Amino acid sequence: MAKVLCVLYDDPVDGHPKSYARDGIPKLDRYPGGQTLPTPKAIDFHPGELLGTVSGELGLGKYLEEQGHALVVTSDKDGPNSVFERELPDADIVISQPFWPAYLTRERIAKAPKLKLAITAGVGSDHVDLAAAMERGVTVTEVSYCNSISVSEHVVMMILGLVRNYLPSYQWVVKGGWNIADCVARSYDLEGMHVGTVGAGRIGLAVLRRLKPFDVKLHYTDRHRLPKSVEKELGLTFHPAAADMVPACDVVTINCPLHPETENLFDAAMIARMKRGAYLVNTARGKICNRDAIAAALQSGQLAGYAGDVWFPQPAPRDHPWRTMPYHGMTPHTSGSSLSAQARYAAGVREILECWFEQRPIREEYLIVDRGKLAGAGAHSYSAGNATGGSEEAAKFKRM
Repeated sequence: MAKVLCVLYDDPVDGHPKSYARDGIPKLDRYPGGQTLPTPKAIDFHPGELLGTVSGELGLGKYLEEQGHALVVTSDKDGPNSVFERELPDADIVISQPFWPAYLTRERIAKAPKLKLAITAGVGSDHVDLAAAMERGVTVTEVSYCNSISVSEHVVMMILGLVRNYLPSYQWVVKGGWNIADCVARSYDLEGMHVGTVGAGRIGLAVLRRLKPFDVKLHYTDRHRLPKSVEKELGLTFHPAAADMVPACDVVTINCPLHPETENLFDAAMIARMKRGAYLVNTARGKICNRDAIAAALQSGQLAGYAGDVWFPQPAPRDHPWRTMPYHGMTPHTSGSSLSAQARYAAGVREILECWFEQRPIREEYLIVDRGKLAGAGAHSYSAGNATGGSEEAAKFKRM
């Protein structure tokens, strides 16, 4: 029998939904490029249900119980007295979402001698100290591609929201006003602007494809250059580094993984290289951007707007400056947790667990760390290291 410790976000404040806005979600078999969606032997949920919460249990409760395993589900993940901290020492498997991450620091891994598998229910395993996992022989997996298109749609929404000044305009309606001049004083057309992505993997490339019809000039930088045919198809300009790209762009979107090489990439010096009045959208990881440099750039006007749904730590302390800085379009980490995406990453977690318990190989594209080294998607996207430092600040969310 295995003990599975699962950390999920809290249920809705009004309780779990008794009905939904739609009866279901579109059925997909493959992602762009041909990779198949998760293929577990069975699922115990209806696609389109809320699964990422404590009550939702990622649809795993019945399956694990029937297999004789123990499932502990909690949202209490931060601080030395949290449920997660208490339950971790004898856990065999930890499951966590990027949106409400259970930070598996080196110290926590050392306290969990039985831990053999860490599963990210989503994409992005930077909440795990990958170096420590490699040293300890912990397998790290994530459900690659499960929410990449979800995030790319969110990016386009946020770009348009910033450039067209949507959120302040909406607020005038809520307040009963008709303040057209106030709304349009910071509203522009996206057409003709130069838009660049830092990272052109599954999410970044999907963003570029979705922006092409807006008649913008597209730029990208990535450690892996795209094929010439794709560059020609989308009219892309390649730049060897972010520092080379950002001076050319009116809008920059960040779509790269967090690891030691990208941590704090957008600091005051990088932001100073951007055009005055540029927009920055970050749905990758909060730690890629320097918290105070972003807030200062919005105050000074160096940035005209900043939007994203990623923070560090998560949940962000209630006094985090990104909550109150001007000209922002921040949301909690929701871009990859739509009900559509939840069906895919819940099914992917089920597939990984089935493979693990039945001693079958886990899909190569789901592997981040395996047998003491980066593997699969991890070898392509990450560098060995640790980006969890400072995550203990998440405990402040509960105290403030």
